[in-house]
Parts: sequence; C-alpha cells; structure tokens
Amino acid sequence: MRIYVGVTDGDWYHFLADRPYLSEANFWRPNEEKNFRALKPGEPFFFKTHHPHNRVVGGGYFQTFERLPLSSAWDIFQEANGAADEDEMRRKIGRYRKQPISQWEDPVIGCILLRDIRFFDPPADPPPNFAPNIVQGKTYDLSSDTNADYFHGLLSRLEGGTSSGEDHTETWHLDGPALGGPRPVRQRLGQHAFQAVVLNAYRHQCAITGSRIRPTLQAAHIQPVSEGGQHRLDNGILLRSDVHTLFDRGYLGIDPDYRIRVSNRLREEFDTGEEFYRLEGRRVGLPENQRDYPNRDLLEWHLREVFLG
Repeated sequence: MRIYVGVTDGDWYHFLADRPYLSEANFWRPNEEKNFRALKPGEPFFFKTHHPHNRVVGGGYFQTFERLPLSSAWDIFQEANGAADEDEMRRKIGRYRKQPISQWEDPVIGCILLRDIRFFDPPADPPPNFAPNIVQGKTYDLSSDTNADYFHGLLSRLEGGTSSGEDHTETWHLDGPALGGPRPVRQRLGQHAFQAVVLNAYRHQCAITGSRIRPTLQAAHIQPVSEGGQHRLDNGILLRSDVHTLFDRGYLGIDPDYRIRVSNRLREEFDTGEEFYRLEGRRVGLPENQRDYPNRDLLEWHLREVFLG
C-alpha cells in the first residue's frame, strides 16, 4: 500500500476542520496538470501544513483525479473546496497562479478528490526526512519504507472514525468496477466525486439529448441509492435536469443495448413529449472507455422496476 502526504496551507485546513459535517474534500491544484498517479483509489492521503507549522493535520482516502473547470468544481463541491464561496476560491487560485482570475475566466484546475476526511486534534509530527523544500507532496510505499510504524500510527488515527460517522476499521472488497477492477481497499465514490466522475466520463454532454449547457447537467443514478444503488460510475449517466426527472420517474428508460426508450404514459398524461419520441430507439451517448459504460444489469433493473411500460 502507498501513502501520499500532500502539502496544504493553513486556510484550507482550518476551513474544513471547522466543518466536521463534510466527509469529502477537493484537494485542488491551481493549474490543469498531468494526471495524479501517486495513489490508487482507496489509498490514504494525508495533509501536512507548510513550514514553520509543519504538522500532519489530517487525511482522507483518494477517490480519483479529475480536471474540472473552476465553476464546475465549485458547483459540485462548494464548501468542500475549502472556501466559503466561488469568489473566495477564485481569489485563492489566482494567488497561487500569481495572476488574478477575471470574472469571465473559467480555468481548468486539477482536483484530487478525497472521501472520509478526518482532522487530527492535536496534529501529528511530520514524516521523518520530509524535506522543507517539497512543495506539493511525497509518496511512501509501506511495503519498503523504514518509517512504516510512523505511518501505521497515522492510519490508526485516520481509522478512528470519520466525519460521516461510518466505521471503516476493516478494509472491504467491492465486487465489480468502481474505477477499475476490484481491490481490497475503499473504492466506492462519495456523492460529490460521483458527480465529477460522471460529468467528465460523458464529456460534459447529456447522454440522451446531447445538451452541453453545463449548469443543467446532472449525474443521475440508474439504481437510486435509496433502492440499494451505489455511487459508482457504472451506475451513473449524465442527463439534463429535466431529462433526469423524467428518467427517475420512469417516463424515459435505456435498454441494455443503450437505446432510448420512451413511455407512452408521457403522451397520455401530458399530451407532450415529441422531443423525446423523436429520439426513441437511438443509441445514447456513452463514455470513451467501454469499461465506464452503464451496467447492463442496472439498466434492466430500471426498465423492470421504474420504467412506465
């Protein structure tokens, strides 16, 4: 197992530590960067403050890395970005970029998405031999690192409880793909990371209508969480807000061949829906990677349990 220790500033840390109701966080980076490859989903990520404070103040579990427009990162994560509002987030990003961001700009930023975050009181000592000139962070491999006992101590504090109230003292195994094949670590996505992952997988485009109007796009669950569904990419599909409502209420469906189904009830009950009847039988827009396609069994579940046939 690998561990990453990321360097953060006091403002981000204190803002989130004062909001224990937040279980997810966006450890953002101010520029669009190469993919964050230091960890695999479910591996621990710890927060260390800059010198001279130089303490490990908390941590969480890595979910995924996504590149998002600043506005999308705010819409999805809001306070979990470590800022009170979008303007404050813009100011912070502009400060790190050493150039203010105008109200018309919407730069793409790197988003390291974490879940089950927890802050330590009191903070822990920094990792041994963590050089003061490390700006972003450092990866440690517990299978070979001589300071494994130190990191096991941090893990014990992280596993002592979560802000979401869940017990994670045991690793667990999730069958099927969450973000890749199953691994004996925490692979499930949090609610907000689910939205970010689905948004990017569908290239910011409604799978049924093709709409690219970003403020109207929503990550829909094929099987709702209330019915046993999970925040997983293969249980998600990006839909325009009104299409999302129709899908959830059974007026629209998608068959296991990824073709659009429209219920006759839409015309019978509302004497409308021609926009959707023209689309019936067409194949929905799908992610580039086939492994990210909607789960066929879940689509069948939706047709059987929700769709108004």
